[in-house]
Amino acid sequence: MKGFKDFIMRGNLVELAVAFIIGAAFATVVKAFTDMLLEIIAKAGGAPNFDKWEVFGLTKVGPFLSALFAFLLIAFVVYFFVVKPYEAARNRFVRKEVDAAPPEDVQLLKEIRDLLAGRPTA
Repeated sequence: MKGFKDFIMRGNLVELAVAFIIGAAFATVVKAFTDMLLEIIAKAGGAPNFDKWEVFGLTKVGPFLSALFAFLLIAFVVYFFVVKPYEAARNRFVRKEVDAAPPEDVQLLKEIRDLLAGRPTA
């Protein structure tokens, strides 16, 4: 039972659950925005619908092309309306660490290197 308790209480499991819930909720926002863009595209030049397209009369590729178009539109929305603004805000508001001193072991290794470099060779 202790192993199960340790598994449940792991921080990354809780973070993953929260990310999944937020992702599912955010998916509805992205879907609504994408539907709005599709309406604008439809009013400007007709709704993109590839459902009747066939390859050499053998198989319908329309559903695949429609799904591909929807995926690319969702990727466009996520990148330009979520990722880019997030990166811009992060770069603007999050302070970058100024060259912190190297760890003590690295500093010691550098001192040893410098001492060995200054030693006369036989």
